[in-house]
Amino acid sequence: MSVQAALVTGSSRGIGLATALELARAGFNIAINSRQKGDVLNSAASAVEKCGVKVCSVAMDVRELARRRDEFDRIENEIGPLTTLVNNAGIGVISRGDVLNATEESYDRCMDVNAKAVFFLCQEFARRLLSRQQDPDLKYSLINVTSSNAVAVALPRGEYCASKAAAAMISKVFAARLGEHGIPVFDVQPGLISTDMTSAVIEDYSRRAAEGLCLYPRVGQPEEVAGVIAAIATGRIPYTTGQSISVDGGMLVPRF
Repeated sequence: MSVQAALVTGSSRGIGLATALELARAGFNIAINSRQKGDVLNSAASAVEKCGVKVCSVAMDVRELARRRDEFDRIENEIGPLTTLVNNAGIGVISRGDVLNATEESYDRCMDVNAKAVFFLCQEFARRLLSRQQDPDLKYSLINVTSSNAVAVALPRGEYCASKAAAAMISKVFAARLGEHGIPVFDVQPGLISTDMTSAVIEDYSRRAAEGLCLYPRVGQPEEVAGVIAAIATGRIPYTTGQSISVDGGMLVPRF
């Protein structure tokens, strides 16, 4: 029987975990990922497993690119050939502040996680898809989770913005490469979403959303982003590729 299988990076919490759960409920076997072993990864894997699908735990920092082939091999041995990759793992700046004070360390860290890892995980996934016959009963997709900051400037975290803009272009590059094979590639751009990463500033985000920063006067939830990702992965956005989808409550809509 044909089985969908997805690797969701950075999926032990937040948008990644919500996505893993949503895909599992849609029948996908799931490779769940965190930077390291521990209770958080185990708990996430257990939650996904309760959906009745196969689960593979992957304790790997996405910057460890030398491990990617071996880990992809292990994943596919445990849950089946991957049909979907969701590059969700991301990292913020070391310290918010004036872009004139941004450090090379913070810039390199953002670029390594948010752009370089995305590029080479896309590459590994694409190579595998193209090396085997596609099953007409399955849906294939490559989905990169970037940010509204791929488009909109946030001065206190300029290096983060640069890395997400790079990831958005990586999505277009792979969409152009994979289009002739019918494999859709999307850039999903979350806006103000309530996650652990945004917990320190979510109160301010909520206030600004209510005051008109977003057309919907509230912050979003991880499950709402996950729903969009699942719609792509299950083929419910047909004849579309290379597009950016802003899951931002209308924040990026130009207004006068």
